[in-house]
Amino acid sequence: MADYPYPDPVVQTSQVRELARDLVVVPNQGVQLVPNVGVVGGTHSVLVVETGMGPRNAETVLKFATEYARGRRIYLTTTHFHPEHAFGAQTFAGAATYLVNRAQVTDLAAKGPGYLQMFTGLGEPVARQLEGVELPTPDVVYDSSHDLDLGGRVVQLRATGRAHSKGDQVVTVPDAGVLFTGDLAETGQFAIFPWFPPHDTDVSGIRWIEVMRKLSAQRPEIVVPGHGDISGPELLDDLRAYLELLRDETWRRRDSEMAEAIVIAEVREELIKRHPEWEGREWIDTAVACLCAEHVSRG
Repeated sequence: MADYPYPDPVVQTSQVRELARDLVVVPNQGVQLVPNVGVVGGTHSVLVVETGMGPRNAETVLKFATEYARGRRIYLTTTHFHPEHAFGAQTFAGAATYLVNRAQVTDLAAKGPGYLQMFTGLGEPVARQLEGVELPTPDVVYDSSHDLDLGGRVVQLRATGRAHSKGDQVVTVPDAGVLFTGDLAETGQFAIFPWFPPHDTDVSGIRWIEVMRKLSAQRPEIVVPGHGDISGPELLDDLRAYLELLRDETWRRRDSEMAEAIVIAEVREELIKRHPEWEGREWIDTAVACLCAEHVSRG
């Protein structure tokens, strides 16, 4: 098993941040493989966004949500199927109603076992959190959109279509101007491209750009990314600009029939030069490889 060089991926509820009336986020505090977790309340129900990785983290999230709810009904949703976002859902069974979009259900069934195996191999701290994981079966499944009435507050769940994954979903709280993006947006790091041919080639840079254009046009006041600091709408603008730069720099080189390995090396150098402060440099190579494949298929 590989050595894991980061802090243990454990959700901590010590620095909860209130974003609006009856709406809080448990921030990931910069820890790898820990998502930003949201809890959104209405008069009769609360919605939890993300579970944390595995049943132990989900126990922490559920305990916090139960205390926060104070007797209100609990709903759970996840922005996509990846382990730190959805692989704790089993813990909520019987305590919450789990609802997601249909494409995410398909991802969970088709790719969940493979991702469980892959993430377990990342290192002992990750494997420990994934012990005992049982892939969940959601209680409520919607196709493209679902409006969840929490009592005096309606939360909008929207499937975006293929981008970071096939089953991406965003969660909007219109009255608070808050948007939960999942891994469609991260703060302070290069976009995560899970491009692992032949096992997983669902990520699409081209579709991702289109999704970001639509999200940017909504102009939310507050953006809660999958990982990293809570931000404003400029995060969506910056991410779209980065993806367009990635596409243009990749395709310009592929137009000249440059070998893919050289394209990757040159684009990596250019992007790091543009964003030397960003983390996640390991995702540049997979991003360029994805855009190379989409360059071939664009015609």
